[in-house]
Amino acid sequence: MVRKLRLQRGWSQEQLSQFSGLSVRTIQRIEQGKTAGLESLKSLAAVFEVDVQDLQKPAKEQPMNNPSEATASLSTDEQEAIEQVKDVKDFYTHTVTSICMITFLFILNYMISPGYIWAWWAALGMGLSIVFHAIQVFEVVNLFGPDWERKQVEKRLGRKL
Repeated sequence: MVRKLRLQRGWSQEQLSQFSGLSVRTIQRIEQGKTAGLESLKSLAAVFEVDVQDLQKPAKEQPMNNPSEATASLSTDEQEAIEQVKDVKDFYTHTVTSICMITFLFILNYMISPGYIWAWWAALGMGLSIVFHAIQVFEVVNLFGPDWERKQVEKRLGRKL
């Protein structure tokens, strides 16, 4: 619920932290579904201009008769889209971090032993890691996708779902 309200306003977790007076870590925990304290909920409710009770309800229990409250609940499509964006963001973070690390290793390699370029081995490992992460995030090859999961559950149950 908090994540959806934050994303609707186009705020980062850091911005919401500044507006609400809460730590970024607290906001991360709340967005992950951890129980929030009453003071934290009051701060968030004030920032989002909603009732504290609306923030306490799980998304599935949101009443659908009020349009403003209905827009605050998360549908399955929205949850999947948010997770996909989080996965893509994690991939880009992984890629940038790896590029910085590889650059550092090549500089270190040049300073310590310019005669033998051992940093290529680390670059190869990190490059493969990035490729496998991309395959997983962008679903280039979906070996263990929903169909595979369903078949495995049916196999263990001995019947169709």
